[in-house]
Amino acid sequence: MAVIDAMGHGLDAAVMATVAIGAYRHARRVFVSLAEKYAFMDDALSRQFGPDHFVTAQLMHINIATGELELVNAGHPAPLLIREGRVERQLESATTLPVGFGGELPRVREHLLQPGDRVLCYTDGIIEEHVTGSEPFGEQRLIHCVNHLGEEPSQGVRADLRRLSHTLKRERGGHTSDDATLFMIEWHGGAAVPPRGP
Repeated sequence: MAVIDAMGHGLDAAVMATVAIGAYRHARRVFVSLAEKYAFMDDALSRQFGPDHFVTAQLMHINIATGELELVNAGHPAPLLIREGRVERQLESATTLPVGFGGELPRVREHLLQPGDRVLCYTDGIIEEHVTGSEPFGEQRLIHCVNHLGEEPSQGVRADLRRLSHTLKRERGGHTSDDATLFMIEWHGGAAVPPRGP
């Protein structure tokens, strides 16, 4: 999985995001490691745009049989591990430069998920929105919203994420001045079920 947020707004940002996603997809198809995916994207962006442009990214691999999660966090807020409806902790990773700065290969951080765990990834637009004067929304308020929703029965990952999105919009007074992306993964344990017939 990957979450990508290009620097800036407008056409420049859209082109950077397109190059980053194209490079990521190409690297994914040739089955390289997570660190190599980062390097491939980094090279594509720095060659195309030079050193003054970048995208932030979270790159992850999950072994769906074991729950082992590999994470490279390149400039994003750390993902949140949600266990039994509450935020357990941030999934920390070694500091990695945003994609496009021509950085060294990242150090990949490994985490082990338990069945039923959720991982919530989000862009900085979620927590940096200014809601009262100059006060940013902040990570603690995001965690409070996640925990509050976790007190209600789950309606499934899609419905729960939609409820969180609506709650955050309401809590932020309906304002969104930057990309505000949420992405949630839920791991149940065991191998994937192969698709049935045509």
